[in-house]
Amino acid sequence: MTIQLNQKGSRHLEITEENFLTIRKYALFANLVDSTGYVDEAVLDKLKLNIRSLIASQTEDSKDLLDLCIDVIYHDHMKAFGLQQLINAYNGWLGEQTEESIEADSTTEA
Repeated sequence: MTIQLNQKGSRHLEITEENFLTIRKYALFANLVDSTGYVDEAVLDKLKLNIRSLIASQTEDSKDLLDLCIDVIYHDHMKAFGLQQLINAYNGWLGEQTEESIEADSTTEA
């Protein structure tokens, strides 16, 4: 999946299924955005600090988290607008995963 990183539409970033799985595994977007739902640079900084803390506290291999940082979160053109697009894409992907699991459950019950 490709997300737009700026409002002009001149910067894009490819997001992989592995990136979404890593976000879900570490619940990176849980309680990230406050009640206003507004994503600004402070929210991006908060995400970066949360990830740094996770990496520092990991005792096992966190290659998936490091890959997400290198490829997406610390990308040169990642700003608040891009993070909002990433969150929207993740929520869409998560909805698809939920639908697929519901369909799989209904076919195994039949």
